[in-house]
Amino acid sequence: MSAVAAGRSPGREQLPEGRLSVIALDGVPEIRPGDDLAALLIEALRSTPDALPLREDDVLVVTQKIVSKAEGAMVDLTTIEPRPEAVAFAERWDRDPRQLEVVLREARRVVRMAHGVLITETRQGFVCANGGVDASNIGPGSGTMVTLLPADSDASADRIRAAVRAALGVDVPVIVSDSFGRPWRWGITDVAIGVSGMLPLDDMRGEPDADGRIMRSTVRATADEIATAAELALGKTTRRPAAIVRGAHPTRGEGRIADSLMPREFDLFQ
Repeated sequence: MSAVAAGRSPGREQLPEGRLSVIALDGVPEIRPGDDLAALLIEALRSTPDALPLREDDVLVVTQKIVSKAEGAMVDLTTIEPRPEAVAFAERWDRDPRQLEVVLREARRVVRMAHGVLITETRQGFVCANGGVDASNIGPGSGTMVTLLPADSDASADRIRAAVRAALGVDVPVIVSDSFGRPWRWGITDVAIGVSGMLPLDDMRGEPDADGRIMRSTVRATADEIATAAELALGKTTRRPAAIVRGAHPTRGEGRIADSLMPREFDLFQ
C-alpha cells in the first residue's frame, strides 16, 4: 500500500537508522542533445517499482554522461585536428590523438602527462584523468563522439531538483556523479561533481566520537559516498544512469561542489 493510500504524507517516511537502499531507475531512454532530462527522470521515477513516493531521506543520483548528452556537451572527433604534442604522445602510448587534443583544450592546466596517462585540472576545478573527456557509453556515434563534463554540474543538479520538486512535491537533493581514479590505488569509484539541496561534506571536527574523544580532522565526503553507493546498483553496462539512494540522511543545505575541492596548497599529491 502506498503512503498516500494509507493516509500518510509523501516524503515523511524514512528508513530506520543504520539501513541504506539503492533503487536504480528503469526506463531512462537513450539521451540525446536537447532532451528534457528532468522530465525523463520523473517518468522513470514513476515507472520504477518502489521509487515513489519519494522520502525525505532520498537522494537522486544522476550520472554525468546523461547530463552531458542532454546539455550537448559533446565533441565529434572527426572535426578535431590534434596538435603535434598530442600526436606524439598518442603514437607512443596507443591513444587516440584527437581525444587527447580535446582533453588539452578543456584543461585549465596539465598536472601530469606520462605513461599513457594525462592528468589535468578541468575548467570546473577537478583534477582527474583525461579531464573528464569520455568515449564510453555514448550510444549513437560511439567511436567518433566523446562527452565533456557539464559546464556547471551544480546548476544541472539545481534544474533537475526543481523539476522533481514541482512534479512530485518532495524536495530531494540531487547529485551529478562521475567516475574518478584515486592516488595510490587502482580502480575507479564514483564521486559527486555537482550537488543541489545538500552539503557535499559532513564536517565532524569538534564533535565527540563514540568514545567521547573530540575529532580533530574527520570530514566525511558524504556526496562522494552516496555517489559510490548508487554506482554499485547502476553498474557500467546496464544502461541505468540514475538511482535513488534511500536512507543516507545527508546534511541539507545549498552546498556547492567547489566546497569539496582541496586548495592546491593542501594537495600533497601534485
